Amino acid sequence: MAYVARPAIALPEHVVTTDELCDDIRRAHPDLPRLEAYLRIARATTVKTRHFTRPLSAPTVSGSATIEERNRAAYEDALELAVTAGRRAIENAGLEPADIDAVVTSHTTSWTVPSLDVSLVHRLGLRPGIRRMPMATVGCAGGAQAIVNARKDIVAHPGAHVLVVVAECLSTATYNHADTSRESVIYKTLFGDGSGAVVVSGDPRWTGPSVRIEDTFEYVLPDSMDRYQGRLDGTGLHFDSTEAATRALDDSFPAVRTWLAGRPLDFAVVHPGGPRILTDAAKALGLHPDPATGDLSHAWASLAEHGNLGGSAILDVLARTFTSPPAADSEGLLIGFGPGFVLAAAHARWIGDDS
Repeated sequence: MAYVARPAIALPEHVVTTDELCDDIRRAHPDLPRLEAYLRIARATTVKTRHFTRPLSAPTVSGSATIEERNRAAYEDALELAVTAGRRAIENAGLEPADIDAVVTSHTTSWTVPSLDVSLVHRLGLRPGIRRMPMATVGCAGGAQAIVNARKDIVAHPGAHVLVVVAECLSTATYNHADTSRESVIYKTLFGDGSGAVVVSGDPRWTGPSVRIEDTFEYVLPDSMDRYQGRLDGTGLHFDSTEAATRALDDSFPAVRTWLAGRPLDFAVVHPGGPRILTDAAKALGLHPDPATGDLSHAWASLAEHGNLGGSAILDVLARTFTSPPAADSEGLLIGFGPGFVLAAAHARWIGDDS
C-alpha cells in the first residue's frame, strides 16, 4: 500500500491582487480592442490574490526581460520554493533526508539542465543513490501525476519512502505583455507561483492521518494535443489554448467514470484549474457544487487565495483537506489535469488518527 502524508506548501512573499493585475494590463495595453470585456472574463476566474516570487513591476514579470532572464528567474525562484516545501514535507512524514529512497519532481516553467531532481539531491541532502523520476513538461497535472508515479515506485520497492516535489513560477511564464489574446489576459490573472511537496510511503512513520492510495488511473484524451499547449519564442514561454479546451474535462470523464466503476466518493481532491474545471468536475462526479460549502470547497478556496498554482495546486487542495478532513475510512478521489489533454487520478481512502 502507498500512504500519503500531510503535504507542505511554500509560497513566495509578494501577494498581488486581481485589481492590481487588471490595472497593470490596462497600463500595458491601453488601446487593446475589447480589453474591458477581456478583464471582466478574467475576473470571473474568482481568483482574488496570488503570490509572485518577484514584484509585479519586476522586469521578469510585467517588464521586458529577455527569455534568458525569465528562464533563469523561473528556475532559481522555483528551486528555493522547492527546497522549503521539500524540507517541510520530510518533517511532516517524521523522516530525515537520508530516509528518502526516491524523489519525483515536476517543473515546467523553465528549461534547466540539470533540473529540479538533481538540485534537490544536493540542497536537501538526499542520498546520492536515490532513485530520481523528473518530469519537465507535465504542467498542471504534475502533482497528481507525481503521486501516481510515487505509488508505482512503492509497488516496485515495497516499504519505500518517496518524496514528491512540484514547483512552478508561472509569473515569469504566463504574465507576459507580449501576449494580447483573450486567453492570455485570462491566464495573466489565473496563475500564481508556489511549490508543494509530500511524502508517499509504503511504510508510514508519521503520526496522525494519511491518505491510502488504493488504485490509480492515467488517461490521454484522443486528438487533444492543441487544446492546451506551451509555446516558446524570443519573448519567453507562453501558454495557449483553443475553444475546444473548455470541453476537455467533459470529454475525458466518461473514461474516469468507467475506471471508478461506481466506487463511492465521500471526498474529492480536484485540481483547481479554474471555475469551469471545478463546476464540470462536480457535475461529472455527482458532487455538491456549492463553492463555499460543497464537496470541492477546498479547491475553490485554493483558487481564490492562491490562483492556479500549476502542478502544485492539487497539493495545496490536499493540504487543506488534512486541515478539515473527511471521516475516517471515507473513500475519495484525487485528480489532476494538464496539457495534452491528460489526467492522472488516484482512488483513495482517508485514514484517520486512530486507524
